[in-house]
Amino acid sequence: MTPPEPPPAQPPPPPERPGPPRPPDAPAPPGSRTPAAHRTARSRIRRAFAEAGVTGQLHARDIDTGAELAVAADTPVSTASVHKVCLLATLYREAEHGRVDLTAAVEVPAGGRTPGPTGLGAMRDAARLSLRDLAVLAVSVSDNTAADVLWDAVGIEAVNRTMTALGLTRTTAVQKVRDLYAALAEDAGPAGAPALLDPARVARLRALDPARTNRSTPRELTALLTAVWRDEVCTGAYAADLRRTLGTQAWGHRLASGFPFDDVRVSGKTGTLPTLRHEIGVVEYPDGGRYAVAVCTRAAATAVTLPAADAVIGTAGRLAVDALRAP
Repeated sequence: MTPPEPPPAQPPPPPERPGPPRPPDAPAPPGSRTPAAHRTARSRIRRAFAEAGVTGQLHARDIDTGAELAVAADTPVSTASVHKVCLLATLYREAEHGRVDLTAAVEVPAGGRTPGPTGLGAMRDAARLSLRDLAVLAVSVSDNTAADVLWDAVGIEAVNRTMTALGLTRTTAVQKVRDLYAALAEDAGPAGAPALLDPARVARLRALDPARTNRSTPRELTALLTAVWRDEVCTGAYAADLRRTLGTQAWGHRLASGFPFDDVRVSGKTGTLPTLRHEIGVVEYPDGGRYAVAVCTRAAATAVTLPAADAVIGTAGRLAVDALRAP
């Protein structure tokens, strides 16, 4: 007796056609697993930006789990002094590879310094400092002269190569600080700094146009911080000293204002230009939680002093980190 023939094989079902990709910041579709805490936090962050009179962008990520929260996080921004973090990351990476000596002393003459209200830019006598001490000045008080000495030592091309090697293809440097200030002075015209209170003139500043100045996105900036804290930029003593240096910033009125606790450490770097107020940093909790945060804002008002615009950076950062820490 012959066994019955098996039924004919059925053709496999056609593959499902994927729908169009969803933008990273778009609302989650119904039925998604986006935590309610994240949706609530995004809404509260947008409302806080509006109440402070700014257009805001944010990205926050848990350094260890990769969980993230985004608000317009992929729109390019003019980085201003935030790009000093890219510079320092490159400095320490080059040092680990033996191409830079962090202890090498550099003469900083009294004249020809990059403008700036702090650090060597505000000092009047010749100085001699090591590269690593110049790095501390560039972070702790956002010293523009110190930063430009480092830019000269490392080179824009090396900074951009480092960002590319880290996969940060939208993070690009095109000018040193002295070049940025020269463009500001040229755009302000003969009236000088007072002209930068004119909204029409501010709107035309090249320094505020990401296409014509140093630029990145909030998402890539937190990726950079994550790489620094995970020893992916450099390792060992170099990584530890880089993180220590990024923890020396003196300003506590932006990101750190959202975390007023003695046992929470905030390592950050601000960036400021007319109407722009940014800060990126890492928030470390005593339970081991580590969160990279980037908050970038542009104010409607051109006033130099806008406390609400500064404070909302801390508010938004805290809302984002609280959402990432929610069960």
